[in-house]
Amino acid sequence: MIANLVQLAAEETEQNPLVPAGPELLIGTIAFAIVFFFFWKKLLPNINKVLEERRAAIEGGIEEADAMKVEAQSVLEQYKAQLAEARHEAARLRQEAQEQGATLIAEMRAEGQRQREEIIAAGHTQIEADRKAAAQTLRQDVGTLATELAGKLVGESLEDHARQSRVIDRFLDGLDEAASKAEAAR
Repeated sequence: MIANLVQLAAEETEQNPLVPAGPELLIGTIAFAIVFFFFWKKLLPNINKVLEERRAAIEGGIEEADAMKVEAQSVLEQYKAQLAEARHEAARLRQEAQEQGATLIAEMRAEGQRQREEIIAAGHTQIEADRKAAAQTLRQDVGTLATELAGKLVGESLEDHARQSRVIDRFLDGLDEAASKAEAAR
């Protein structure tokens, strides 16, 4: 048995395991040629067709994405321009409103000042008229009282109008002088 094993081992060493036997090589080559021909005629065109369609779809998608990117960039630029224009317009409107407000305030102040001056002038005029009327009334009342008092003191009637007026005027002038001196002393 050992001899048989040695003989088998010797036969196997004579034959190289990497190089197949002649008939096997011929059958393997024919089978490879048939499979290669089948792949070349049937499968390879279909594979190439699918790959070409996929490449065209990818390139079309890339071109479409690039076009959309350009369009999006354009829309973004338009949006930014419109936004800048809207901000500028808002700033202009705000400035105009502030200017109009300042003008309106200035006009209202001027109108208020004018009305105040008118009211003050009317008040002064009214006060002066009231003062003159009061002075006139006071003069008459004081004159009447002074005439009566003077008549009682003197013992004679001072009913004469001209005389009465002169006495009253002298008396009131004396009061005015005394009032003027009192104001000057302050």
